[in-house]
Amino acid sequence: MLNFSLSPEQLDLQKKARDFAIKEILPIAWYYDEKDKIPREILNKAFEAGLMNSDIPVMYGGKGMGLVEGAIVTEEISAACPGLATSIFDNSLGMEPIILSSREEIKKKYLPQIARQGKLICFATSEPTMGSDVAGIRCRAEKKGDEYILNGTKYWITNAGVADYMTVFATVDPKQKHGGICAFVVHREWQGVTVGKDIPKMGQRTSNTAAWNFKNVAVPMENVLAGPGEGFALAMKTFARTRPIIGAFAVGAARSAMEYAIDYAKRRQAFGSKISNFQAIQHKIAAMYQKVETSRLLVHKAAWESDQGIDPTVNASLAKFYATESAMEVVSDALQIMGGYGYTKMYPLEKLFRDTRLLMIYEGTSEVQRIIVSGHALNSYKPAMPPLEEIPIVRDTDLLAEGKDGAVLWRCSMCGYIHEGSEAPEECPICFMPKGAFKKVYP
Repeated sequence: MLNFSLSPEQLDLQKKARDFAIKEILPIAWYYDEKDKIPREILNKAFEAGLMNSDIPVMYGGKGMGLVEGAIVTEEISAACPGLATSIFDNSLGMEPIILSSREEIKKKYLPQIARQGKLICFATSEPTMGSDVAGIRCRAEKKGDEYILNGTKYWITNAGVADYMTVFATVDPKQKHGGICAFVVHREWQGVTVGKDIPKMGQRTSNTAAWNFKNVAVPMENVLAGPGEGFALAMKTFARTRPIIGAFAVGAARSAMEYAIDYAKRRQAFGSKISNFQAIQHKIAAMYQKVETSRLLVHKAAWESDQGIDPTVNASLAKFYATESAMEVVSDALQIMGGYGYTKMYPLEKLFRDTRLLMIYEGTSEVQRIIVSGHALNSYKPAMPPLEEIPIVRDTDLLAEGKDGAVLWRCSMCGYIHEGSEAPEECPICFMPKGAFKKVYP
């Protein structure tokens, strides 16, 4: 039987994350947004509160929580500040390739450090010339003896300016596309690693974004996460696990925007009445609520699939593009309800608007998610209904009368005309297709 209720433990976690978001994050979000700076102390507090790294397996010093719990926490943090939610979650993104890899010695080395020492790790597939096209990676990894030499730049990297480690995806040969991609764990302080200046952004300004440049960086074999030909699959598995959380960012942002709009609508007077009494406003709020609830269900379904060991790729993409696009619509409508006040920096909507816009871009654009979902629908999805040419659309029920002898129905595969007879007609009387266009559809 289906059960959409959160467990007592999950409800406690939700309350803990919500209290943290309101007490610790909400008061400082606008200050750091104006400064375009990540508040490191908040990341430290989130770590100390157990709201980071919750998905590290118990055997490596973590809490062993699932993706559903990650989505619950992320929604609450994002409701206060989507930018900080991005940076707090980024450790899970950065270490996911380690968790998913088959390299046990790397797990034993790095996961306990992240779990117990508060080390920060970021994730890098994107480059200045590519983002969603992971197969287009140009950062080179050349094998020399018992190490790989990295050269190139990883760009658009969340927490790159503050992280201790990076999971890097590079290629031994760009011409090999998917087949040349490999993955490594790289240290910030290694010789040849240069951290770029912070990238100035429209939104998510409380989240750090920068580049790492590699000039002849030597990576020992014990830091190889995936060899050539294994890296692309590891990146895709990582995204399938982390894309539901991008949906959770969106749910949190949309939910808080909706709540702000409802509060405003109940207070604002126009034309002698509260604007919450106007049907136009009520319809907007109903649509907001519908999108928030639907998005959360999609996010939790994809997260649950992953926790159950079910391949979440399709539903992760569906959750990401639906939730992020819906969030942008909800935030925009909330700003509209609040009118000129919504457009000012004295109210939270303009920041939410800027922060939310990025969600449709990073970790695979909405367009890429549609390619994944449409590819599944067109090639892998197994329909329950028969093909169109086999559907017996009959308007004369006498033809189907029980006991009628010799009732054989033929359907024209072009126009759908139904013919009764022991054989198909030589020619369709509707569209004039030949006999071969007919298919027996009954009995």
